[in-house]
Amino acid sequence: MSEALKKGRALVANMNPGLETALAERYDAAVPDMAETLVEWAYGRHYAREGVDLKTRQLCTIAALTALGGHTAPQLKVNIDHTLAAGASEREILEIIWQMSVYGGMPAAINGLNAAMDRFQELKR
Repeated sequence: MSEALKKGRALVANMNPGLETALAERYDAAVPDMAETLVEWAYGRHYAREGVDLKTRQLCTIAALTALGGHTAPQLKVNIDHTLAAGASEREILEIIWQMSVYGGMPAAINGLNAAMDRFQELKR
């Protein structure tokens, strides 16, 4: 097992236990090793890097997914969970999404706000 995969699995275990299993069940039959590759590459080689704390990385992810537009709502919701787990507040997440109205446009920001507000409500249930 690579060091990046170990780091990625450790990070995912804290942010979203069961993510790798859920991804494997959904995608690995069609795209072998997709789940492990994502955990190793995205989490072990990017999110686990030194130089920027995890909360900042996650807020950047929220910004990027928001600016990309409404088709990213499922990934945005997952990363909202990760960003909360990394220590961000709901207010910080909403402010980052709103900031993207300048760069991604008002529709993208509104879609992002809707995804966040929906996710916050789901988490309170």
